[in-house]
Amino acid sequence: MDYQKRITQLQARLRRKKLDCLLVSHPENRRYLSGYKGGDHGIAETSGLLLVPAKGQVRLLTDFRYKIQAEREVPWAEVSLYGKGIVKLLGQLLPKLSIKTLAFESHYTLHSAAEKMAVALQKKGIHTVPLTNLIEDQRIIKDEEEINLIRKAVRLNEEVFVEIYSSLAACRSELDVALAIETAMRRKGAEGPSFSTIVASGENGALPHAVPGPTKLQRGGSLTIDMGLVLDGYCSDMTRNFVPDTPSERYLKLHRLVRRAQVAGMAAIKDGVRACDVDYAARNVIESAGYGQYFGHSLGHGVGLAVHEEPRVSSRNRKKLRAGMVVTVEPGIYIPGWGGIRLENMVVVRLDGCENLNHNTTWLDL
Repeated sequence: MDYQKRITQLQARLRRKKLDCLLVSHPENRRYLSGYKGGDHGIAETSGLLLVPAKGQVRLLTDFRYKIQAEREVPWAEVSLYGKGIVKLLGQLLPKLSIKTLAFESHYTLHSAAEKMAVALQKKGIHTVPLTNLIEDQRIIKDEEEINLIRKAVRLNEEVFVEIYSSLAACRSELDVALAIETAMRRKGAEGPSFSTIVASGENGALPHAVPGPTKLQRGGSLTIDMGLVLDGYCSDMTRNFVPDTPSERYLKLHRLVRRAQVAGMAAIKDGVRACDVDYAARNVIESAGYGQYFGHSLGHGVGLAVHEEPRVSSRNRKKLRAGMVVTVEPGIYIPGWGGIRLENMVVVRLDGCENLNHNTTWLDL
């Protein structure tokens, strides 16, 4: 990855906003700009922060636990350790760098931490500025190197699914399936799941974000598997829906309907089309068949270093899709007391259409 190019672009944007420096705390933004893989234990405990000045050298601020990792993974940045806390170190570093305005990621900084930092730095003559989405806006369009990494994550995700699908008879409950999936991901080289695997059997399929439990798999009922993994930092996300035994006519009818909606959504995607119009293309298929009330979520979302990122493919997003964006297309129907069907693929927005990153297999084309 050309991290220096990304840093240079960000520094130019900081200068346009007349900001002296940006403190990067969000893990995916930190990795995007530097390649640093240190993991956070939630928003309250960080493995490090990037200090990106509008001009000059980037610094990675961390503590003793991550010193060796930081120096190995980001050899081109200066690594500074905070033995007495981040705010103390900033108070020492920023005046030396002639920093007067320090922007910070307000969507990934605790209010209490932001207040403490603002008070301490104000005494040094430094003004803190809350900022959102500056790096996320830069991440939204992927280059071909990133797309290739996402493609590999999708392929591995499918490989795991095929393995689990063929050995489903050995799984007795939703939890068994989820455990088998996440174990296979690790065994095949993934960093881990990109989100907690969803496995919903029978009536539980009516819950779009069902949590796998001890529910036994129902041979005649539908099974929803929503799974994704992280490979080389990049995420995949895929949902498959099928019946382990012979599907009912009602299931076949609704599966085909959801599939038609998915195809319509993918057909609408290309550079310059509004996200809301893509959502409508898929939603209209389901609404026209009389099932609109059972499709209550947006059609999709962006995927990259995070499994949920911009752009949102929803009825409320009137922004245009651009070539290089990677989004999911995942229409669904959820009927209380019966179950649900969701089909999800990932696609790359191209100038004249979209590139489907997933293979369409027999369980999608019933």
